[in-house]
Amino acid sequence: MFEKTLIGLMAASAATLALSVPASAADDPGWSLTSEVEPGGRIDAFLMNGTGSGACTPRGPVTSKGFAAPLEWTEGGNWGKHSGHTTAIRRPGKYTASYPCSEGRSATRTFTILGTPPPDTTTKPKPPATKPKPKPAKPAKPQVAVKPAGAPQTGDGSLG
Repeated sequence: MFEKTLIGLMAASAATLALSVPASAADDPGWSLTSEVEPGGRIDAFLMNGTGSGACTPRGPVTSKGFAAPLEWTEGGNWGKHSGHTTAIRRPGKYTASYPCSEGRSATRTFTILGTPPPDTTTKPKPPATKPKPKPAKPAKPQVAVKPAGAPQTGDGSLG
């Protein structure tokens, strides 16, 4: 009975672990990339493609629009170890990095350059709102002088 319970728990744990692995890690296991970096900061990559790791052997550098220069695999070692460094650009945002594999596929990771991205300039700015031009004011009508009808209404200037 104890063995069946133990086997059931192990199977459930394995299933949970398999479901919790991100899709990108399942697609190209064995290599890592700095996930967050300050603008202009150092980005590191590390690859272990030993037997059974599932990682591919790099056929070229890691490239990204977020890199100031491609990340060359400059540090190697025994058992399929590769690593290298590059510098992030200064524009914050989320970027994708990838390298070609000798098997023909490519390995991909995403990373974030921290900070607030500048405003999107791909959309055209709205023209400034213009106030409607005021209508020209109507000229004031000249005041009409009232002419008296005759002397008795206004007086002729004599005291009478």
